[in-house]
Amino acid sequence: MSRISTLAVACACGLALVGATAGKPATARDATLLASQLNAGFATAYRVAAGDKLRISVFDEPTLTGEYQIGGGGELAMPLIEAIPAGGLTPTEVAARVAEKLKAGGYVLVPRVSAEVVTNRPFYILGEVKLPGEYPYSGDMTFEQAVARAGGFSPRANKSTILLRRQNWTSAQRVKLDGPALKIAPGDTITVRESFF
Repeated sequence: MSRISTLAVACACGLALVGATAGKPATARDATLLASQLNAGFATAYRVAAGDKLRISVFDEPTLTGEYQIGGGGELAMPLIEAIPAGGLTPTEVAARVAEKLKAGGYVLVPRVSAEVVTNRPFYILGEVKLPGEYPYSGDMTFEQAVARAGGFSPRANKSTILLRRQNWTSAQRVKLDGPALKIAPGDTITVRESFF
């Protein structure tokens, strides 16, 4: 086979390979989200999940009023009533469910119940920060505040792209820090990766 025909066959194989991979959809692992996109979709109403501690107040019922932890499966356990699946509900919805259960069980004829979050579930920050670990969450937290809690960036930190896993996501996603401060949610796991530049 001549050099020209060998070169032609090699080019044809290369073009076929490019054509085969070009049509492949990008996997979730290949996609990079923008901080501005995540901020736009940030939930305004707080939804409770495992690790949150709520103060449940039942008017005129001091034995039922108290602080209760949301369990690992998202359930709220209180005296007298069966566990309530509370994960994903707002505090107002939790209070309404507690009132329904108390009334249905005949424990309180006209229950007046309120619920408020007293302790949020923690967030986690790993990788290229000085003090990686678990930290308490406080309202309206940003990525910069999370890094500050962890003692700041290490000298090798990539400050433009991070890995983020929200509690309701199946896997971590790359997030490009594109300008606005990224809002952090309770239960988030942030991984600051090493910069290669």
